[in-house]
Amino acid sequence: MRTGYRAAAGVFIGEALLMLLTAAGLSSLLRANELVFSVIKYAGAGYLAWIAFGMIRGAWEMWRTRKVGAPAEGPEGAQDGERPFRRSLLITLLNPKAILFFISFFVQFVDPSYPHPVLSFGLLALIYQVISISYVTLLILGGTYLSAQFRRRRRLSAGLTSGAGALFLGFAAKLATTGS
Repeated sequence: MRTGYRAAAGVFIGEALLMLLTAAGLSSLLRANELVFSVIKYAGAGYLAWIAFGMIRGAWEMWRTRKVGAPAEGPEGAQDGERPFRRSLLITLLNPKAILFFISFFVQFVDPSYPHPVLSFGLLALIYQVISISYVTLLILGGTYLSAQFRRRRRLSAGLTSGAGALFLGFAAKLATTGS
């Protein structure tokens, strides 16, 4: 669970930064300069592909060693070299869909003619983060249970990890080929 919340902290901080950049005028920059958006889009697609290949490589290793006993992981399931906070922060910041969501969503609900638009923006950001924390907590609790089940069923785990890696490759390809 600790690893899950470390990753979740990266998502929450990444989303907070995206909200802050949206309030600071990121939407104007991305609308005016398609090159900047394209750089973000392709960097995000490349990073997703890199993660996908890592997942597929890890699944292949699980498949090859499936007859061996349980993996030598701690109770948290995190490996020593894993950095869940940094990984989730990068994924969030390089996600063009998240950027576009905040640009289109927040701009609609913050009235610039209101005497205190920062207050409206802050309240909206707080509500969004509370919903996000609740949702991610449910994912972490469910994921903790499922990871215990997958540690006992290495073959199933290898197959599902391969499938998730292939899905990430598909997401990366889709992201790289969509228009702005």
